[in-house]
Amino acid sequence: MDFTLLKHLCGIRGVSGDESHVKSFLLSYVEQQRHSWVVPPVIVHGEELQDGILLVFGTPRTAVFSHMDTVGYTVGYGAELIKIGGPSAESGAILVGKDSVSEIQCELHVSDQGTLSYLYHRDVDRGTALSYKEDFNQSDAYLQSPYLDNRLGVFVALKLAEKMENGIIAFSCYEEVGGGNTEVLARVIYETYRVRQALICDITWVTSGVQHGNGVAISLRDSGIPRKKFLETVLSIAKTSGVDYQLEVESSGGSDGNALQRSCYPFDWCFIGAAEDHVHSPGEKVAIKDVQDMLALYQVLLETL
Repeated sequence: MDFTLLKHLCGIRGVSGDESHVKSFLLSYVEQQRHSWVVPPVIVHGEELQDGILLVFGTPRTAVFSHMDTVGYTVGYGAELIKIGGPSAESGAILVGKDSVSEIQCELHVSDQGTLSYLYHRDVDRGTALSYKEDFNQSDAYLQSPYLDNRLGVFVALKLAEKMENGIIAFSCYEEVGGGNTEVLARVIYETYRVRQALICDITWVTSGVQHGNGVAISLRDSGIPRKKFLETVLSIAKTSGVDYQLEVESSGGSDGNALQRSCYPFDWCFIGAAEDHVHSPGEKVAIKDVQDMLALYQVLLETL
């Protein structure tokens, strides 16, 4: 599998609330590629969707949600940094961004008391978004980079688009800070296309029960609880697919699925994604085999559901 596109995606800045650069890239990429895909999608976007995008293929039955945003930091007063989402803050991490003066590359500092600040030769404008500097590495077995969560999910969704005949791909915003845009996309998907089942194309955690290389994780629950009837349908397809998978059961964490569950629309949903180590850090790590299984299972599910 060629990960050139993924490397590029990981290098685009797009913390929650500042996803416009990711949107611009995706619109340009889809416009360039869509006529080489099996079914060229209808592209739905605009201010009414904020920075979200819908790709609509054929006669859709299922929507795949993949969030564009990442964790990061906002410059506060003085050299103070405020977390965007839940980044794993460690002293020495290199942060990048841009303010009214110039491009910025600075160092993250965590004090003994746990307060966060940046080290730089000048004051950075208040409100400036900072994110981890691109550092993409690939070995025979692993990918390691900032922001595999969730640029890897976006990558898988774009690979799905190449052969998708019927379905919707929803690129959402604000997931790392609890959602908001997902509910907007859900309204359009349900009211316009009457689609009410969703797969959450995102990245989960390596834990005692979910390990690298054992296949894509199908989440039975996290802080949200999908409807069991829909889970049983997904699992019955996975069992006969021949694709390696592992079952995840967690008490915390969340995704676009939680936003769908909170919405007023009757979506059934299931989170399916590769597991990563070093979550929300500059060195997120995912097994290539799990990525391949992730793509393969999504392809089967979209043909079958």
